[in-house]
Amino acid sequence: MRLLTVGNVFSGGVLLRLAMLVYGLWQDAHMTVKYTDIDYLVFTDAARSVWNGGSPYERSTYRYTPLLAWLVTPNVWLHPVFGKCVFVACDCLVGWLIVCVLKTRKLSDHTQAVYSALWMLNPYVANISTRGSAESVVCACVMAVFYEFQRKRIVSGSVLFGLAVHLKIYPIIYAIPLLVLLNSTNFGSPSGHKQSTSGKQTLGNRIASLFNVHRVSFFVISASVFCALNAVMYAVYGWEFVDETYIYHVSRKDHRHNYSMWFLPIYLQFYSPASAFMGLVSFVPQALVVGVLGLSFDSDLYFAAFAQTFAFVAYNKVCTAQYFIWYMCLFPVVWPYSKMGLVQGGLAVGVWVGSQALYLQQAYRLEFLGENTFGWLWVAGAGIFVANNWILGGIIAKQRVVSLFNVDKELKAKKEQ
Repeated sequence: MRLLTVGNVFSGGVLLRLAMLVYGLWQDAHMTVKYTDIDYLVFTDAARSVWNGGSPYERSTYRYTPLLAWLVTPNVWLHPVFGKCVFVACDCLVGWLIVCVLKTRKLSDHTQAVYSALWMLNPYVANISTRGSAESVVCACVMAVFYEFQRKRIVSGSVLFGLAVHLKIYPIIYAIPLLVLLNSTNFGSPSGHKQSTSGKQTLGNRIASLFNVHRVSFFVISASVFCALNAVMYAVYGWEFVDETYIYHVSRKDHRHNYSMWFLPIYLQFYSPASAFMGLVSFVPQALVVGVLGLSFDSDLYFAAFAQTFAFVAYNKVCTAQYFIWYMCLFPVVWPYSKMGLVQGGLAVGVWVGSQALYLQQAYRLEFLGENTFGWLWVAGAGIFVANNWILGGIIAKQRVVSLFNVDKELKAKKEQ
């Protein structure tokens, strides 16, 4: 009897998360260093303000949509661990969507189990949700968006995309590969419209093909959902909602050390206009790289999104460990099509982990030993940046880019390898 099945992977994943939830309660009650993420306390305080008829932004450092505070209000009147259970449920939903994606691409049951285990049995992933980070909510929404478009459900996919961008602004980058995907070849021409069969097309026809009904529908529906949600939040909480949820993240200057190589220059100029300028300039290389990657992989939606997200996190002016979840949820659905061997893959993982370990060594010296290691922290952050670029380049070089809808051709190509 085969032990590695989808059912066993999910059973093990759920048990792992339940065990970590229980352990977290024990550690919070008995140890000085708490298991629960500080952000979870912020969510709970914001939910308490909402429950008492106030604004979630009465809690300083709450910089999220009010929907999140509304979602975890049972933390106040039911049980403090309720929100964690919601995040764990979304975490497991991501695992289920990974299996759905792999099944739709006609991969075997064993393959589905192997790659879904990369998420469901990953202690790092389970740690993020059980500590109370809400990243799994956004990841679940993003995976649901892609799965709906994979099933050619433009309306529901567009609605979910509008919701995802409202929850956290970064999924807006996926508009590029989604627009690339929504061509007439993949989704068909509108009824009554005939594509040109001649070898030549007029400039007008080419321009019209860029604005086909599928792309227009995606834009109108997703923008309407995004604007409607924002309009409701603005009506309830006013400009404070816009400022804290969106504007803050554009102008954000983080004085605490993090993995980004932008940290030290911004920190040294924190109270000068140059700091704000550097914060804005940091978006330029990030936008260029993310934009090019979104256009570079034709209809391979999942790999385009993975490459974009990996680069987005690497180039971001603030980079923390929980951001890695944004691309880790896509990894199990792109890795089956990689030609990278175990040695190369192991080396990439080793460089990824090792570069962070060097950074954390310097962070430990700063935080716990009181040593001035800011210079070495910047060097370590630059090392992480270089490592991430090298890793992404290696992944792209070894990736077999395949159309989202050419499943039969994928299977044939895989057999020929």
